[in-house]
Amino acid sequence: MDVCAGCGEFQCRGLLSCSTAAGPFATGGAGTKPRVRGASLTQAQRDSLTPDQVVQAFLDGNERFLSGRQRDRDFLGEMKSSAEGQYPAAIVLSCIDSRTPVEVISDLGIGDTFNAKVAGNAVNDDILGSMEYACAVAGAKVVLVMGHTSCGAIKGAIDNVVLGNLTLLLARFKAAIDQTAYDGARTSKNAEFVDAVARTQALKSAQNVRQRSAVLAQLEAAGKIRIVASMYDVATGVVTVL
Repeated sequence: MDVCAGCGEFQCRGLLSCSTAAGPFATGGAGTKPRVRGASLTQAQRDSLTPDQVVQAFLDGNERFLSGRQRDRDFLGEMKSSAEGQYPAAIVLSCIDSRTPVEVISDLGIGDTFNAKVAGNAVNDDILGSMEYACAVAGAKVVLVMGHTSCGAIKGAIDNVVLGNLTLLLARFKAAIDQTAYDGARTSKNAEFVDAVARTQALKSAQNVRQRSAVLAQLEAAGKIRIVASMYDVATGVVTVL
């Protein structure tokens, strides 16, 4: 059993439920105090983390979610703690799909991450501006693009759905469809093909962030942030970095 970063005891269940430590970024980096239950992420704790540590925190939280051992959180305490200031460690771009709440599937708390949601995790100027604010102004360390399996937006794009403003949105995914190498049936009824396109789209969205935002590309080149593509499986609950 691991030593708890909150109380230092082997007997404790560790960061999973310790009354002292809480949150996916509970230990912070070197020289910072452990985060206590009911407290939001502080600037010192966030700034002490590397981009790699932030990405790993998402994956570790997902493992806790899958095992049913999420941390014992005090959301009201986190709400009050973050009321006067926020220091999120990342910004997540995910689909509007109701099955993909990142705070739940990666065991996050209030104030841990900025969130941008749009069907198919498409990148546009408003999303890019939000990401630039999150990283260049507010200090977030990671841009995480999260696609998912069984994506309705991808299915609609494959089927050439035409419906008001949705038509233009779905057109953004045509390149991902064309660039997905797949030998089987290339239809929306083929779940394997739909998921393959969704993976391509997640990777393309991450690359679009680099190509369309000089601000974020420069931060990544300097090692100050990471831009990462990932996939969430709605059937298994697993988050995978692509």
